[in-house]
Amino acid sequence: MGELLALFSACCFAASNITIARGAAAKAQDNGAFLSILITAVMAAVVWIATGLDKGWPQAGLASLLWFAAAGVLTMFIGRVFLFASVQHLGAVRASAVKRLNPVFSVLLGVLVLGDSIDAYTAIGMLLIFSSFALLVRQSLNAAGAAGTVRDAPRESWQSRLKSLGFFYGPVSALAYAVGYVARKQGLVLTPDAALGTMVGGIVGALVFVIAARFIDSYRTSLRAAFTCFNPWLFAAGVLSSVGQLLYFAALSHATISRVALVSSMEVFVTIFLSVIILRKTEQLSAATLQAAALGVAGTVLIVLH
Repeated sequence: MGELLALFSACCFAASNITIARGAAAKAQDNGAFLSILITAVMAAVVWIATGLDKGWPQAGLASLLWFAAAGVLTMFIGRVFLFASVQHLGAVRASAVKRLNPVFSVLLGVLVLGDSIDAYTAIGMLLIFSSFALLVRQSLNAAGAAGTVRDAPRESWQSRLKSLGFFYGPVSALAYAVGYVARKQGLVLTPDAALGTMVGGIVGALVFVIAARFIDSYRTSLRAAFTCFNPWLFAAGVLSSVGQLLYFAALSHATISRVALVSSMEVFVTIFLSVIILRKTEQLSAATLQAAALGVAGTVLIVLH
């Protein structure tokens, strides 16, 4: 049951990658991130209320609520916003491949915070995932350099090209999710209610986004667009990413973290399959991209099965 839920979760996240890429232009200020946070909060609230009416609500203390709130800032605000930006700037397939950095950061956190050790399989898995990321960066930098040469434009430094290509967003998102999952796990230990944790995280993430909108123009634009401009693709992305997250936590209640992570790593291949069908005119599936995806999944397999 857990593995099946994890597979459905991976399919939802993959479909979300496609709809983000389809609905958000590369230079658009609204990529649907705020709308996605709102949808997650509402859906989690519905699940929490329905479950509570059926089975009752666990007593939630202040400590667990604070952990859930911290997780919301990390996963809903930083993680979700930067994930949507990564897909917007890198495309669905490359962003999904970069997302394989998540298990690397989780392992590093385990070593630094929990005192875990790294064995040979884990080290090789991390090396494969970093190699996957490096391959994507190299491919994109070379492509950007070639495009600049064709246009006879002044050659940018590799730092400027890396920033403009959006590779900053993916790793930040992966790190935020890894830290946020640790915080959410601490909250679930105190109050075992995943729907409550997701709802609190969504509400806090939305509030932080609103506060940030007072200081950042693009966030203010995204905030207005969520209520004034209906984009069916971005709405679908919000629903799919929310369902994917709820299914992921449901899978964890029926299977081990390792098995759920392993099945979820198939997200990148589902993304590739869907991009061939839906984004064939805009998404470029080069040999390097496919190799990077395979390396990332192989590294994830080694980490979760060590």
